[in-house]
Amino acid sequence: MDKIKYFRGVKMSILVYQTFVIKQDKFKEAIENLQEIKKFRNENYDHKVKILTPISGEDYTYSLLSTYEGLAEMELQNKKMFEDEEYIKFIEEFFLENIAQGSMYTQIYRTMSEKKSNKKDEK
Repeated sequence: MDKIKYFRGVKMSILVYQTFVIKQDKFKEAIENLQEIKKFRNENYDHKVKILTPISGEDYTYSLLSTYEGLAEMELQNKKMFEDEEYIKFIEEFFLENIAQGSMYTQIYRTMSEKKSNKKDEK
């Protein structure tokens, strides 16, 4: 019960972290397509997308980091994206032509909320 009371009314962002391997022979096309996807999603939907490039590790493993205001917002935005024919064209090209099959890995995180200060504790 205390957990429910603690989380009520607290906004916790949802982060979707997707990694994938770009085919080496499609690198230029993949990067261009990835930038188009990012721009389209940031301009047309209520969430923020960033492209993460490798500094160390596997050179052709890239990531998308999408930030939503909550789980319900993530579900709503995903529904809108997958009903949008223009967006579907972007991702079909990207996933079918530019990404190594079976390399997509998705993780979903929630930000940890800050504990509300108790006025009694401040005294």
